[in-house]
Amino acid sequence: MKSPPFDWKERYKDKIATPEAAIAAIPRGRRILIGSGAAEPNVLAQSLCAYGAHLADNEIVHLLTLGKAPYVEPGMEGRFRHTAFFIGSNVRKAVQEGRADFMPVFLSEIPMLIQSRRVRVDVALIQVSEPDRHGFVSLGVSVDIVRAAVDSADLVIAEVNPNMPRTYGDSFLPVDRIKHLVPVDYGLPEREVEPLDDVDRAIGKHVASLVPDRATLQMGIGKIPDAVLEALTERSDLGVHTEMFSDGVKKLVEKGIITGRAKTVLPGKIVTSFIMGSRDLYAWVNKNPLVEMRPSQFTNDPTVIARNDRMIAINSALAVDLTGQVAADTLLGRFFSGIGGQVDFIRGAAKSRGGKPIIALPSTAKNGTLSRIRPVFEEGAGVVTSRGDVHYIVTEFGVADLWGKNIRQRALALIEIAHPDFRSDLMAAAKARKYVTFDQAVPRREYPWEEAVVDELRSGEQILVRPARLSDEQPLTDMFYRLSDESTYLRFFGYKRYHPHDEMQKLVDLDYEANMAFVAETAGDQPQIIGMVRYDVDPATHLADIAFVVRDEWQNKGLGTLLMRRMTEVARERGLNGFTADVLSTNHGMLGIFHKSGLFVHTERRGNVYHLVATFDADDPHIQRV
Repeated sequence: MKSPPFDWKERYKDKIATPEAAIAAIPRGRRILIGSGAAEPNVLAQSLCAYGAHLADNEIVHLLTLGKAPYVEPGMEGRFRHTAFFIGSNVRKAVQEGRADFMPVFLSEIPMLIQSRRVRVDVALIQVSEPDRHGFVSLGVSVDIVRAAVDSADLVIAEVNPNMPRTYGDSFLPVDRIKHLVPVDYGLPEREVEPLDDVDRAIGKHVASLVPDRATLQMGIGKIPDAVLEALTERSDLGVHTEMFSDGVKKLVEKGIITGRAKTVLPGKIVTSFIMGSRDLYAWVNKNPLVEMRPSQFTNDPTVIARNDRMIAINSALAVDLTGQVAADTLLGRFFSGIGGQVDFIRGAAKSRGGKPIIALPSTAKNGTLSRIRPVFEEGAGVVTSRGDVHYIVTEFGVADLWGKNIRQRALALIEIAHPDFRSDLMAAAKARKYVTFDQAVPRREYPWEEAVVDELRSGEQILVRPARLSDEQPLTDMFYRLSDESTYLRFFGYKRYHPHDEMQKLVDLDYEANMAFVAETAGDQPQIIGMVRYDVDPATHLADIAFVVRDEWQNKGLGTLLMRRMTEVARERGLNGFTADVLSTNHGMLGIFHKSGLFVHTERRGNVYHLVATFDADDPHIQRV
């Protein structure tokens, strides 16, 4: 049965008001909350100044707004004082010049502050969809802290915009709760997508390497989240539980990559508190049952976040110091943005089963003249995420896993992913602060992340084979001390009792050309190094002297063969002629690896040692020289 036409303006004509009349209803000395993001009531926000001559000592609060903010302009001090829960570009100058205030607070706790009236909201200015015939409007693309405000405010004034999508979840509000309805008709502000550059894509690729199938994602809005989403096209059954999202999520849904089927909290739903993006995105979320809008006290509650298995939290930063502290709300000692939801999601993901908290940032700022990885922060810098909360730091130069690492290990790992132009200075600063040993080497070359591969043993176990790096010194030392006496003897031709720092550092101090090494690492969230192979090139012959070591419990599983195969691939790519090696005559396993390698092997016995020359070419003249 077809329903008769519904005219909301006729039904609620007693609530309809002009912007001027609506602003006139606001008393002096009250706190006014302005709706967030793309749902900011732009007409009402501008009307505060245009029609608010009667106002005095009113405080304006909001999370993040996209429009102009005339209430923070010079000359408005007598009428308005703004407090930012998160500093956007439209109020940043006012905050830095002292004409507005900043409240450092976790996003998850803002609704509680409002509901408890510790941060009392007297007036809520919001933007909503048109009412339905049941008398409900939708908060549309912004529920976040607005939900708490409309539930707590004494006076609610709403712009009613036919362009505001009706979203599902905790987004509906009865018209009876609204004092004045102000009809408007304008397109929601769209987020302009910035083109990705090589740095963004490199960061996105490194972050994506940490994301498994069936993971649940939290990401913000910006170039790095866009780059991460672009790099996830080979994943399957991803989910989303985030405080905000943009068009990249829509694209992965349409490709069948985001399904939400594996989520453990609200499976099948994209859970968020606000949305900013294109007109197409706003049309897509309209009456879309896939999208579940929830307030910030739900989306950002660390205990709720932690209930999502494989929760991957991806957040950005302005700088990171060598101990792992993260500065995200200040820049060069001045307030710049805010705490937002970073700590909420970092802590929630850390408690998730299989979760990973990630901080991603470019290695430099100011056109490459300033390192974002710092020895220490400048005076006035604020630590948003503590060194105790940090797990993964990602730049375009790689991934530093800091969780469970001491300061020396952290400093080394962070210097490895700093921009090469700043590594020497960072290492000098680390030495001056006694973070690292006085003789610690500086990475000589950019780490070749692209050389890492996942391979499979005969048993089906997956192993990561990747180039060794300086920060592998400690785990490799641990591996060597866990070798049996027999394995130690076969590797070092003697019963070696000590593995001093200078020796181990030389083992991992590589240029990835004249000397190369790969480590074999177990899969999973707590990888262990279980084997290593290294070669050093003789420039006269272009043959590489090669040596292997495999932990006892991983021997006879094909790991040595796997490492030999990988080294052969790399040596061929680099134009080498083959390998040389000295192997004890009793080391039958290693001799077998060479003779089954497919290379052309010449063997010469020298006492109890075999000298091997293994070449790629059967007619290589180096065989004849032995």
